[in-house]
Amino acid sequence: MANNATLLVGCAAGFSGDRTDAAAPVVQALIASGKPAVLIFETLAERTLALAQLARRSDPDAGYEPLLVDMLRPVLGDCLAHGVRIVSNFGAANPEGAARRIVQLAAELGLRRPRVAVVQGDDLSGPAHRALLQGALGDAMPTETIASANAYIGAQAIAGALREGADVVVCGRVADPSLVLGPALAHYGWAHDDWDRLARATMAGHLLECGAQVTGGYFADPGYKDVPGMARLGYPIAEIDADGHCTITKPPGTGGRIDERTVKEQLLYELHDPAAYLTPDVVADITEATVTAVGPDAVRLEGVRGHARPPTLKVNVCFESGWFAEGEISYAGARAEARARLAGEVLRERLAGLGPLRIDLIGVTSVLGDDAGRWLDASDTDGGARDVRLRVALQHRDHASAQRLLREVTALYTCGPAGGGGVRTAMRPRLGTVSCLVPRESVPTGYRMFDAIVQEERAAA
Repeated sequence: MANNATLLVGCAAGFSGDRTDAAAPVVQALIASGKPAVLIFETLAERTLALAQLARRSDPDAGYEPLLVDMLRPVLGDCLAHGVRIVSNFGAANPEGAARRIVQLAAELGLRRPRVAVVQGDDLSGPAHRALLQGALGDAMPTETIASANAYIGAQAIAGALREGADVVVCGRVADPSLVLGPALAHYGWAHDDWDRLARATMAGHLLECGAQVTGGYFADPGYKDVPGMARLGYPIAEIDADGHCTITKPPGTGGRIDERTVKEQLLYELHDPAAYLTPDVVADITEATVTAVGPDAVRLEGVRGHARPPTLKVNVCFESGWFAEGEISYAGARAEARARLAGEVLRERLAGLGPLRIDLIGVTSVLGDDAGRWLDASDTDGGARDVRLRVALQHRDHASAQRLLREVTALYTCGPAGGGGVRTAMRPRLGTVSCLVPRESVPTGYRMFDAIVQEERAAA
């Protein structure tokens, strides 16, 4: 399937809950280019996947990206009609369920039945994998109920599915950049140890994986880093050549900006070591990389080098770790800050013994507050803020103990201090996370065409 024509990969989502109108301009730009093209949706994170596992426990048909239909409905027809393949990790905890819903959506829209592939192998949540996890985690192995355990797998299964003609590839926990590397592998036919090319396409995927971050969304800072058209941000497109180098652009007429600064910020995002960015497919080295503007809203990334992939895969294990309770109440007017501080002290005294409270004065100190539970400096009795929202949070393994916080915050209505209002409380299950590395060979991966899965289900029924 080797092909020297430039491959275009557009991104239409950077997380679960991203905008559902982002895909249409990207798809139109891909079609207008006349070049081979793939559309990716990156909708998965560690917490997202654990919550998806919990959703599937409640409903066996759930557990995939909740916005799957909203994201695909506007563009599925155009993609199928024009040969724009779709690759996404919106399978989450139920890739087969997502594949089934995509086939149903196509039928609802009167479209031809798409060839959907399901990537398999990342889910290590079952009993068969307990010994593997125990050996990797040792004393850190959770004693609580495991909600999810997933390995970050790579691009090979995606590439294989595309080579077999899949219109849509549904993944669970693949590494984010692999969503782009997989199509590049399938398109150009690179060897699996062509480390430089693999690393370059991996970094193209790294630039795309957060959606509008690279087109100015997370970059924007008024008066310092101005971005035009923030309400209609264009999502990014990577033009990847046969050597893996890429040029980042966005759909014409959309808002946002792409320049050397936006690309450099995203290039360094979550990069622990510029000389050794570890992925399941390759170790990327950007220490000699160059970022160059080559036109309006067009930036070229070159010079990325690659090294042999790691012998291990990262696994995140999420487990049930009790309950998270939080409550809020507002104080306004004269001495509002002093009243909010007093309310916080009242709650800390009444809830003593349950563990550390997180106490924030939103608008005074919250983002920069102390998550260890220490209260504000004693000298900060009243800074004069006249519009303060007190937020108090607690984590506890016992449901009834955590629920006490909700009652105590609500009681501030009449138990004082004066003038409190707008109480809001919430409680939800808490998930803890531990990570480990497992031998690559202990996590076999692959893909299956959904129609074959359906045929087996019918035969077994």
